[in-house]
Amino acid sequence: MAHIHLGEGSFPLWALVLWTLLGAGLISVVIYRVRKGGIKTHQIALAGIGAAASFAIFQLNIPVWGGIHMNLTGLVGILAGPLLGALIALVVNIFSAALGHGAVGLLGANTLVNASEAIVAYYAFKTLVRMDWDVFPAGASAATLGLSAGAFLMGAIIVISGVNGSALPRGDLTIAVAGLVGLNLGVAVIEGILTGFIVQFLASVRPDLVGLADRDTQEEPTGVTA
Repeated sequence: MAHIHLGEGSFPLWALVLWTLLGAGLISVVIYRVRKGGIKTHQIALAGIGAAASFAIFQLNIPVWGGIHMNLTGLVGILAGPLLGALIALVVNIFSAALGHGAVGLLGANTLVNASEAIVAYYAFKTLVRMDWDVFPAGASAATLGLSAGAFLMGAIIVISGVNGSALPRGDLTIAVAGLVGLNLGVAVIEGILTGFIVQFLASVRPDLVGLADRDTQEEPTGVTA
């Protein structure tokens, strides 16, 4: 959903180095966690499906205020988990950049943005489910929170970095970016609702895919009551 669509050379060199190092650091931690803890077989299949779906919808760009689109990273995080969700964000951004959707130099920054969406959505969903929220509001709210986090992070990265060749003072740039963030927040609500419906459907047919297999499993009461 949130994505930095600026071209090559838009960020100063120090910013490119900073976001690339932070992105590489995040992926290094994720890979270490995956190798140490392993992943379940069904998560691998979900990761493949999630990556394909995310990449496909990622390319449907609406040319409004630099470009907005959905990317299903909230759904990916809920289904595949935070670790695979972060790796999917990296893969989708690499292939997107190869097609000219996003600068190669911004891979680190965009991976941070999209990985944060998947990670926040996953933990928000698990927290809301533990609070006995129904599946639809939990999925919709979690995805919206994750996508909103990505939108704010995207705005912060642009404002902190500045844009080479821009005639806007930093204050005016902040206002312009705030408008972009606000637009993305609106899209986050729409994508969050869509995610809620998808998660609700999956929970009804395969609750194990969203970690709800044991939620409704209760022992039948035994014995005789008066």
